[in-house]
Amino acid sequence: MHTIDTDYLVIGSGAAGMAFADTLVTESNDQIAIVDRHSKPGGHWNDAYSFVALHQPSAFYGVNSMALGSGRKDQHGLNRGLYELATGPEINSYYDRVMQDRLLPSGRVAYHPLCDFLGSDEAGTGQFESILSGQRTRVRVRKKIVDATYYSPPVPATHTPKFTVAPGVRLVPPNALPLLWAANTTAARPRHFTILGAGKTAMDAVVWLLQSGADPDSIQWVVPRDSWLVNRITTQPGAEFFNEAIGGQADQMEAFAKARSIDDLFARLEACGAVLRIDPGRQPTMFHLATIAPGEVELLRRIRRVVRKGRVQAIEAGRLLLDQGTEALAEGTLCVDCTASAVEPRPVQPIFQPGRIVLQVVRLPLPTFSAALTAYVETHYGSDAEKNRLCASVPFPHRLQDYPRAMMVSMWNQFQWGQDKTLRTWVRNSRLDGFGKLMTGIDPQDTEKLATIARLREQSIAAMANIQQLVAAANGS
Repeated sequence: MHTIDTDYLVIGSGAAGMAFADTLVTESNDQIAIVDRHSKPGGHWNDAYSFVALHQPSAFYGVNSMALGSGRKDQHGLNRGLYELATGPEINSYYDRVMQDRLLPSGRVAYHPLCDFLGSDEAGTGQFESILSGQRTRVRVRKKIVDATYYSPPVPATHTPKFTVAPGVRLVPPNALPLLWAANTTAARPRHFTILGAGKTAMDAVVWLLQSGADPDSIQWVVPRDSWLVNRITTQPGAEFFNEAIGGQADQMEAFAKARSIDDLFARLEACGAVLRIDPGRQPTMFHLATIAPGEVELLRRIRRVVRKGRVQAIEAGRLLLDQGTEALAEGTLCVDCTASAVEPRPVQPIFQPGRIVLQVVRLPLPTFSAALTAYVETHYGSDAEKNRLCASVPFPHRLQDYPRAMMVSMWNQFQWGQDKTLRTWVRNSRLDGFGKLMTGIDPQDTEKLATIARLREQSIAAMANIQQLVAAANGS
């Protein structure tokens, strides 16, 4: 068996693993070995449907050392007037450039694609196996093994549905939709579409069908739960969006400061434009931080055949079996499986452990920023206890009641960074920090913007006090 030595063994070359490795290369002289099952870096982006794009601007996604995109605004489409959203193919190309032009040329990164990580022993020695040859490699790790896969999302193309599918039923992942042109006969092409799932993938599929020419009435949408959605306008990094971004943050903190219940919180967030919902007549029960433009919401509202009978249990010839009844499927229906959840519940655990780092989110909702900051803290701070104090794992919200606790931990981390000059400076200069430069680049004579920042700070203090009450109430519910 071949043996190699390294300082850090990073499992996964997805968004988190690449962001961690990039910052480690910048901040240290350590050797890094990266192992991944895919043939190219980028993780789940390699398996994504071709029309997928980022939820939030490209400006604060990727790795810290290399910009993603050109910083332009979209001139047409549903994102018109807002900063560009990198597409799946663009992101795949980007991560390949990061590996080929940044990490490998450093001379300190060894990349092992198409390999399965087999685990490690108590001494921290890892082992991986080539998928193609079966050859195994032992890795003696001098410092830590980095698990960059803990929050890896399942994607439609590779997940197994949790419902049964009868023979003859046409069920495809969204990846198959752009290939419908290849059907040999008109009869083989679907006349109706049933979208299964209520998350961002399902929304993307509906939007793609509508923009590609499908009749809204040919689309049936199975929505087990309605969702609150982040208004993309509040995530814009340009100075011209200061009021929407920083002013919007102040509005959100005021909502947290004044809310008396979870329902009251989301009502206030909706009132200030922070969140949106597709059906204004229904109270959402889900919030996974999916981000959307108002124009997309308007388009989605064109779908009138919305099925709200819970999750699909089975698809039979001519009908769906759901938690709360059945629903007919018209002849010639193509079912599109969008039920893979990108945010499946996982218990939080300490990020820094003996001989191990488990990458998790330290500021909502930014996984790449979180991974890069974790690498910086690993390099510049001492004990695991000190590092975990600066990098508490933020529990990802699944129910509405989870959101206050997630925000409480995220805000506490931010407070800790602000008390540390070195870390505060790194965060302020990080490309992956969404709004740092918006807040530090203000003209000292701009009293209006300075007043907005003062209001944000004031409301953040009040919010932190009240969030604890919301968390306590949620835990008792």
